[in-house]
Formats: sequence, structure tokens, C-alpha cells
Amino acid sequence: MHIKFSEDVIPLSDLKVNPGKVVNRAKDTHRPILLTSRGRGIAVVQGLDEYEKNEEERKFMKAIAQGLMDIREGKELDLNEVKKKLGVD
Repeated sequence: MHIKFSEDVIPLSDLKVNPGKVVNRAKDTHRPILLTSRGRGIAVVQGLDEYEKNEEERKFMKAIAQGLMDIREGKELDLNEVKKKLGVD
């Protein structure tokens, strides 16, 4: 996800005038749109597909980090314990 500041930063007033255009641009470009008010960023408009993809990636990375921390702290399970915990034998 790469923001093109020349295209992806718009004033809040543009959203008020034509919200469909802003939403469609975010959806079509797969990039977030930064909304500004008085020159300051206040919100982001993002297509739902991109949001869900980013959220899934964030959760995956968080799970990996948690797993690495668990290993470092000695919180490991062997394969038989995992199968039992998951109800798979």
C-alpha cells in the first residue's frame, strides 16, 4: 500500500461534495485516501477489500510475534499436545 500524496490527500470538503467519487477512487486504486481539514490529516477512507486484507495481515503478524514470544518464554507444545488441544487425533 503506497500513498501518492499528489492524488491520495484530499480536503474533507471534497468528500462532502462528492463522497462517491472519493470512495470509488479508494476502492479502484487500492490505496487509502487521507482526508484533511485545515491542512491537517483527520481521517482515512479505504476500500473494504483493502481494509479486510490489511486487517488479516495485521492479525497474522501479531500471531507470529506472539508465537515467537511464547517460544522465547519456553511456552511450547509438542505435536501430540497440539493435536489433543485441537481435538485432532
